[in-house]
Amino acid sequence: MRIFLTGATGFIGSKVVPELLAAGHQVLGMTRSDAGAKALAAAGADVHRGELEDLDSLRSGAAQADAVIHTAFNHNFANFVANCEKDRQAIKALGSALIGSNRPLLITSGTGMGSASHGQPALESIFNLDHPNPRSASELAGAEMSAAGVNVSVVRLPQVHDTVKQGLISPLIEVTRAKGVSAYVGDGLNRWPAAHVLDVARLYRLALERNEPGARYHAVAEQGISARDIAEAIGAGLNVPVKSITREEAADHFGWLGMFADMDMLASSAWTRQVLDWHPTGPGLIADLEHMDYSGSSTHT
Repeated sequence: MRIFLTGATGFIGSKVVPELLAAGHQVLGMTRSDAGAKALAAAGADVHRGELEDLDSLRSGAAQADAVIHTAFNHNFANFVANCEKDRQAIKALGSALIGSNRPLLITSGTGMGSASHGQPALESIFNLDHPNPRSASELAGAEMSAAGVNVSVVRLPQVHDTVKQGLISPLIEVTRAKGVSAYVGDGLNRWPAAHVLDVARLYRLALERNEPGARYHAVAEQGISARDIAEAIGAGLNVPVKSITREEAADHFGWLGMFADMDMLASSAWTRQVLDWHPTGPGLIADLEHMDYSGSSTHT
């Protein structure tokens, strides 16, 4: 297939490109920069110049492809709600180019959307419209496009990691660096799911090739790592003390991250593993945190 990939030079998308090419697919990768275009060409992908906010460029890219994988997202979490709304608009633009064609559109969401109740693992079969995470806008847009006749499926992400980036944990490291203490809320037993970025890239390919309209997949290798274990790994890496803080202190300490700090985000991928024959093999989150370079500033895009 010829696949239009948004976010093709991003943390996850740049790993999806070689995964798709190695499986014999063609990739039309979207990028807004000359450096991105050069990287895509060097990888063997075709280049589509555009950006997430340019809805016409999204429609144009989708119109040229047999399938679309949408991994692009603005990860400036200080503007998280606004960026979730931008993603909703992007998904609708991509979908509008696919109506009536049965060409698949694989979008991205978060595992929290499958959480039905506190302490229970998020499941692929659940879409919790009452979940406080604004990322629900992405799946709502997908559902709207599905109702319009688009072949939509969803990959839900946990904390995706390697030794350079770790999802929300990357900005958490920067908070810890700035504060000089690695903190967790309460007893720190709330859990965050995780998966290595190469395992996640493989899942995107498998999900696209399965082509099951309406399916939701959880890219979860580890169901949940406790906030305390994460804080201890970061504290060791930065050589700073680790301590518990109260829920009332969380907003001041973590800033915008405070909304996530004490969330219990346990998530299952049992169904995903079964139907896609997906078996994660990458390092665990704590192992990557133990092997990362803490000497400079982390980045998160």
